[in-house]
Amino acid sequence: MKSLAIVLFDEVEVLDFAGPFEVFSVTGRRKIREPYEVFTVAERKTVTARNNLVIAPTYTLSDCPSCSMFLVPGGGGFHADGTPFGSRREMHNQVLLHWIRDRAAKADHVLSVCTGALILAKAGLLENLEATTHFLAVDQLASLSGNIRVSGEKRWVDNGKVILSAGVSAGIDMSLHMVERLQGVDMANETAKYMQYEYWDQGRKSVE
Repeated sequence: MKSLAIVLFDEVEVLDFAGPFEVFSVTGRRKIREPYEVFTVAERKTVTARNNLVIAPTYTLSDCPSCSMFLVPGGGGFHADGTPFGSRREMHNQVLLHWIRDRAAKADHVLSVCTGALILAKAGLLENLEATTHFLAVDQLASLSGNIRVSGEKRWVDNGKVILSAGVSAGIDMSLHMVERLQGVDMANETAKYMQYEYWDQGRKSVE
């Protein structure tokens, strides 16, 4: 069974992680096909997402089992005094960056949603790759390295191992793209149909 770890942190954007969680959680459950094991992981045992949604992650960074894929969501910005929060804070969290580098070396795929791309960039995982992020963070992502090809107009980009999506709801399309890539278009369409979600693959309508 393929497994997906979704990284959480305080002020994470809810749909950034909940959308992909839904996609991978329901894939394969209604037919005789391989489902995914999906779980959450964070540095601490409790996370407070945007708008005060309190979450108890399945694992912490120190006891997280192996996974074939992991996903870094986004969410956050800067307070009025300039103090960063959410992904803008976590992109400087050396404990998290070390975990990401270590897991990236072992995982088959690394995914990000929204400003999770900033964290992957700071971990050094986007060098010489194409990337996208939330439209309000495109310039910041580009400023992190001249070797990152930022395509802010794309809903998601696929570099083979590293796959990134634009902001918030785009993570759902990127996740369905991954299901299609790993298990075929019929499985992706079945998942989207169950979710009653109109899935667009870079402008190509997949659900009929």
